[in-house]
Amino acid sequence: MWSPIREGRTSSMESPNLEFEYGDTDSLTTELSEIYSYTEEPEFALNRDYFEEDFRSHVRGRRWIELGQEQQKAYVMRLLDALEVTDRDKRLKVARAILYLAQGVFDECDTDADVIHWSRHNVFLLYDMGIFTALLELLSMEIDNNQACSSAVRKPAISLADSTELRVLLSIMYLMVETIRLQTEDDRPEWRTAREAFKTELGSPLYNGEPFSLLLFTMVTKFCSMNAPHFPMKKVLLLLWKTILFTMGGFEELQEMKVRGRERLSLPPLPEDSIKVVRSMRAASPPASAMELIEQQQQAKRGRRSRRPLVKQDSLDTYNERDPFKNDDARDEEEDGEEADSGIEAEVDPLDRDVIIQPPPPPPPLRPPTERASLPKGLPWAPKVREKDIEYFLETSRNKFIGFTLGNDTETLVGLPRPIHESVKTLKQHKYVSIAEMQIKREEELQQCPMTLGEEDVDETPTEILYLGMLPNLSQYVIALLKLLLAAAPTSKTKTDSINILADVLPEEMPITVLQSMKLGIDVNRHKEIIVKAISALLLLLLKHLKLNHIYQFEIVSQHLVFANCIPLILKFFNQNILSYISAKNSICVLDFPHCVVHEMPELTAESLEAGDRNQFCWRNLFSCINLLRILNKLTKWKHSRTMMLVVFKSAPILKRALKVKQAIMQLYVLKLLKIQTKYLGRQWRKSNMKTMSAIYQKVRHRLNDDWAYGNDIDARPWDFQAEECALRESIEKFNSRRYDKNQNGEFAPVDNCLQSVLGQRVELPEDFHYSYEMWLEREVFSQPIQWEGLLQQAR
Repeated sequence: MWSPIREGRTSSMESPNLEFEYGDTDSLTTELSEIYSYTEEPEFALNRDYFEEDFRSHVRGRRWIELGQEQQKAYVMRLLDALEVTDRDKRLKVARAILYLAQGVFDECDTDADVIHWSRHNVFLLYDMGIFTALLELLSMEIDNNQACSSAVRKPAISLADSTELRVLLSIMYLMVETIRLQTEDDRPEWRTAREAFKTELGSPLYNGEPFSLLLFTMVTKFCSMNAPHFPMKKVLLLLWKTILFTMGGFEELQEMKVRGRERLSLPPLPEDSIKVVRSMRAASPPASAMELIEQQQQAKRGRRSRRPLVKQDSLDTYNERDPFKNDDARDEEEDGEEADSGIEAEVDPLDRDVIIQPPPPPPPLRPPTERASLPKGLPWAPKVREKDIEYFLETSRNKFIGFTLGNDTETLVGLPRPIHESVKTLKQHKYVSIAEMQIKREEELQQCPMTLGEEDVDETPTEILYLGMLPNLSQYVIALLKLLLAAAPTSKTKTDSINILADVLPEEMPITVLQSMKLGIDVNRHKEIIVKAISALLLLLLKHLKLNHIYQFEIVSQHLVFANCIPLILKFFNQNILSYISAKNSICVLDFPHCVVHEMPELTAESLEAGDRNQFCWRNLFSCINLLRILNKLTKWKHSRTMMLVVFKSAPILKRALKVKQAIMQLYVLKLLKIQTKYLGRQWRKSNMKTMSAIYQKVRHRLNDDWAYGNDIDARPWDFQAEECALRESIEKFNSRRYDKNQNGEFAPVDNCLQSVLGQRVELPEDFHYSYEMWLEREVFSQPIQWEGLLQQAR
């Protein structure tokens, strides 16, 4: 007998894993296309026309790609001179001509690859001729253009036309940063030299004593304070993200820096390469939802009366899953209500599993036997133990067997039974000392002995330079980024007082046909997705680099994020139908650059717009989700009070729904977040979610004496959020004061006690002193009685 429930379940079981490769960025063509909105499409022809009009007046009868290197340089020099005219309209035309060059003179190309090739060639040429510095001066002028800012503030509706100059400048700069950043095998030697020079230039305080990233951060805060609502925020955020990625390095570079940092501190090497481990992980089938379990129960009652023997609990892969790309908003809402109240979500009691989980006939295996047989044995991560864990274990053991403790002594094992000796030996074998722990220890020493240890040598790395520049206005930058993230989140409701992030996507004339409305709707959704992608990647990179540079730099940014409600904001982001977000089709392939400028444009119809691309998922949305989960992990790791915030905000059902996405990396970071709060969710939750508990055991790193699955120390650890955060803030302020406050060493300045040298010092006196020095002597010296007896007594 055919059953629609069983049919849907079988198809969901066979749904493949998402073939997603997590990295710093998407492909080059995708990253270049995302800088443009679909409403900017007519401007491609405008750029070409301005270029050809100027080019033909100076180079007759030849095309750009036919010119030699010297002729191309001469023409770019002409454009550079023309950028310095005072006429605003003429400047814009020249900037558009430069943008056309950076876009790869697409009118002279036949394929997408040709456009990318000539774009790369022209960008290095433009950099070599000093175009970036000239653009930076123009950008600073536009940022300080108070007339444009005040007129934009007064406008009831801001459109694409209000940010024309800024958009052109930022587009050229983005193309230059993104193109030069990427290294290819066929790069010329002079290009490699130019890349290193550009990287150093962007990361150094060469622009008014600040790095380039700080100028972009200023644009973000100015926009969010409503002083410049016409700033094209998507372009600013993309350029800011790529600048930080270029100057500081991506995930691969971070891993190398971590390895080198451990070598410098004489620490043992990392137990494994985390990037390789994560990429080799396999996704697991998600837990079944509450509605599915009810359906299964009803079907079981209809299908048979007799009870079957208990089924062995297997891994997360054992159970069935409905089609992950169906819209299940209604079910999720019902599921939320049940989960929040009862704590029983997505699974059933193991004692009842024989009735509910066993539909006839037995399900087919999820994967072929050959693939299952080739799985690596053992757990993916090497276990880790902290020094604190060993100290706590020994303290407990000594109290139990001897009756007294020895403080932080982890060597003395006298009086302890043999099994404790073996346990300590095993713990020490897996002891892991992080760079952060060494930095905290060093900071404590510097605070205790400021005179004997001398001044600390601080490397002027791009991360250090950027942190120093951000420090005075750090809270403003963090709040501005979170405001933009909130405005771009799909779960946010539009409010009249919220910031308008659509200023650089809305056309001057609003659409009048259904087709135009559909196109604009897709463009707006795509615009928001790109903003989320840029902010999530930017925040994650900042946190990772600051943590490696110094733990307290990371902690101050983390604390600003927590105080600005970043944790509930990310949970709100995930409190949606996450499968629909991952598989959203908010893109029109034929309108993406460079396809739209090389190929003839087919006639767009409502059907072609709805079809979207054929990909199984949206790369940028899955990338954003993983980034946000990683940020949440970084904010809550080893922070008891912030873990309790996850519990208070009822994050468990939200995070469990995110497990429906069959992607190993995303599942790993969800499981990490569930692991740290498992002990606080109660026995009933753990009993009802054994599949999730098994998945945590399989995929998340083990801490050997961490009782995450039992919750034995709940009563001993009260939730004192304020005390923990205040203690951390005190440590951060001491660090910042010691390292960055130039006046803090006044009390430790050396004092000259030699009478001869003190009297011999030349003292600067005011010009009119010689007129009144006799009166000064009379008043301050001769008329003051000297208590000689008192002085003699004090001397004794």
